[in-house]
Amino acid sequence: MRNINPKPLPQIGIAEMAMEVEAAAAERTVMCLLTDPDDTPLGQFMYLPQHTTTLQLQQIVNRLLQNEEKMPYTFYIENKELNEALGVYAEKNKISVEKVLKIVYQPQAIFRIRPVNRCSATIAGHSEAVLSVAFSPDGQQLASGSGDTTVRIWDLNTQTPLYTCSGHKNWVLCIAWSADGKYLVSGSKSGELQCWDPQTGKPSGNPLIGHKKWITGISWEPVHLAAPCRRFVSAGKDGDARIWDITLKKCVMSLTGHTLAITCVKWGGDGFIYTGSQDCTIKVWETTQGKLIRELKGHGHWVNTLALSTEYVLRTGAYDHTGKKQYSSPEEMKKAALERYNKMKGKAPERLVSGSDDFTMFLWEPFVSKQPKARMTGHQQLVNHVYFSPDGQWIASASFDRSVRIWNGTTGKFFGVLRGHVGPVYQISWSADSRLLLSGSKDSTLKVWDVRTMKLKQDLPGHADEVYAVDWSPDGEKVASGGKDRVLKLWMG
Repeated sequence: MRNINPKPLPQIGIAEMAMEVEAAAAERTVMCLLTDPDDTPLGQFMYLPQHTTTLQLQQIVNRLLQNEEKMPYTFYIENKELNEALGVYAEKNKISVEKVLKIVYQPQAIFRIRPVNRCSATIAGHSEAVLSVAFSPDGQQLASGSGDTTVRIWDLNTQTPLYTCSGHKNWVLCIAWSADGKYLVSGSKSGELQCWDPQTGKPSGNPLIGHKKWITGISWEPVHLAAPCRRFVSAGKDGDARIWDITLKKCVMSLTGHTLAITCVKWGGDGFIYTGSQDCTIKVWETTQGKLIRELKGHGHWVNTLALSTEYVLRTGAYDHTGKKQYSSPEEMKKAALERYNKMKGKAPERLVSGSDDFTMFLWEPFVSKQPKARMTGHQQLVNHVYFSPDGQWIASASFDRSVRIWNGTTGKFFGVLRGHVGPVYQISWSADSRLLLSGSKDSTLKVWDVRTMKLKQDLPGHADEVYAVDWSPDGEKVASGGKDRVLKLWMG
């Protein structure tokens, strides 16, 4: 048989074909870099087909992170959520596919919370305005504080008042549950604090006296640091913060140094206490001797509100979103709480956000730097309340400018604004899965917002006057609200 030698292809033909193949490939792929919310790249650049969907991106991220349990993720390009194929998104948003496309991935909760959409009970009982509402860490109990000088504990099954806790001489301004659910502490306009047993509605011990003016905040020592819960810190209009021990029934430390009223206080997961004040500073204290260890300066007016990135997991302690698990000993509870805290915090430092009368907010990493990580501007009036989402990925801020703003919880970058209220927004609360946000306003309504779409999910009118206090239960099933009309409302999904 004869060998047939094919004619060699002309070189130019090969070069042209290679260029054509390359051009076709370039048309069909996008050069992408996946990063976490901290801007840390996940692997190297990769060429992904333009028809890559978010589902396929989820598979890629799970594989690169070597997740044993597959996690759901959402993806963002330039702060906008990606919810279609890469090529379609790039075309729609006029994003050049010739450049490197940075895609930020964010883990989502595996469970979903239904938005509340109806008022299931309107419970009368308080004879003056309801000033504070708070669900217990497991979501099974609810307490409220009122201008009528009482604290009430409500039966959530029958939706009726369970106990009326009397003893304060003036308005009850703030209430706080210990993270093990064993105690409830309330602070009044006269400056005294009272600890209650939620199982009986009776005071556990005499009122705790020490503050010379009214109480502005209460925060318990996290249960992963000490179980059973014994110590809490209170902040006062008198400029002092005090650490109390409920077993010793006395003040064990005074944190003095602010020159004006303390407006808010948080006991952090690393064991330090943060106080924000009308003297424009935030002070950080250690809790063995009550020494001042850091001062965070930057605000030009009163600091009104503080929030910690770990706040939700500190509040709920050992209880997850089901709230059902019972613990046989404080040690077991402490261990479970520590696991939850470490898992939520990851390797990142605990972050702090502050909101002020100067219309601005600052994001801090107090143990990385005295300087703020970000200055967050945009509100047109004072910032009344700030709150990290349970997963720490978002910060929500409520303002007298009638808006709620959403920010990236890691970088402090502005994400979007939620408009709809026609009066100042007083308080906000997150759903346990970090997907929904609740706000209460002077305009007498509550509103539920979808953070991913930045749209109003549910409008909840019903109160006859200003709504001062709102809380979403840690099990996600119920919302409580109270205000000037003296009634407590429960909302369900």
